[in-house]
Amino acid sequence: MSSEQTPAPEAPADVPEPRPGRLTAVAALAALEGLVLVVGGVWVLVEGLTGHPDDRTTALTGGVTLMVLGLLPLIAARGLLACRGWSRGPAVITQILALPVAVNLIGSDGVAVPAGVALGAVAVTALLMLVNPATTLALGIKGPGGNRK
Repeated sequence: MSSEQTPAPEAPADVPEPRPGRLTAVAALAALEGLVLVVGGVWVLVEGLTGHPDDRTTALTGGVTLMVLGLLPLIAARGLLACRGWSRGPAVITQILALPVAVNLIGSDGVAVPAGVALGAVAVTALLMLVNPATTLALGIKGPGGNRK
């Protein structure tokens, strides 16, 4: 029997499809954003405790708030790596919230401008990857009307 007549073996149904590279990349971007928020929150918290802020309560609250906000993209990144459909929502929300922050940083003076440009580039890139049809398919999200698989 020739190789043309031999049917190709089918993959078992329980073998998961490989995760697209863009899904891994967007998970890495979300994790990076979350890590930056947590590290920034720890820095603000430490500065509030050891430094001489104008208002210690505001510094402490700001630090804790940044750390808690950092959890959202970290949880979303974990879900994206596991190809969980629910994870796209928090990841998209994180990117949408990052855009006005980036614009604010770009409008400021000094070293914040490059940080704003970088944040804006990451947010736009991540948003484009999150709405990509291959990402949607890998996460098992069905289209309008539930016709897509």
